[in-house]
Amino acid sequence: METLGLVETRTIVRGVGIMDRMLKAADVSLIRGTSICSGRYMIQVAGLQADVEEALSTAGEFDPMDIRILPRVSPEVITALGKRRPLAAGMALGLVESRRAISGIAAADAAVKQAGVILARLAVANGINGKSYLVAGGNVASVEEAVEAASATLGDDLIDRLVLPSPDPDTVRALCPLDPAAPSKEI
Repeated sequence: METLGLVETRTIVRGVGIMDRMLKAADVSLIRGTSICSGRYMIQVAGLQADVEEALSTAGEFDPMDIRILPRVSPEVITALGKRRPLAAGMALGLVESRRAISGIAAADAAVKQAGVILARLAVANGINGKSYLVAGGNVASVEEAVEAASATLGDDLIDRLVLPSPDPDTVRALCPLDPAAPSKEI
């Protein structure tokens, strides 16, 4: 997957209509099309950059709430969209919270590209009123760099951020699983 295209709409019905038009307009794969909190709809498509740009151009004609393209998206982001990833005990944790679903995905991509951290969790929209947050793990310097990169990407969409240099193992388990096979030290 080369490029990820993201669209968020104000209504579910409009989102389904836009999704259908996007899929008909370009050779993209639907990663996810789903209703999210506050009665909005989120569309995630992937493909070659030119095809994703064409699909997003079609979406833009229908006044979506937010629209983003992530060229050369990090595989860490794709993995985190599907599941939580385990972290080794002793890793620093970074958390960044966003006002919107897809701006949080873009922030996660910026964080892992800038700092080479593990993206352990990317919570998007459902159950958190349309917001998103990321959990990154690694050594303290990398996590701080990742949190800064994500925060800068978010701009006005940033709600809050936090770096925990030495989180309690129960705190880590509350956010994402601990990897019993991983060494218990900073990476």
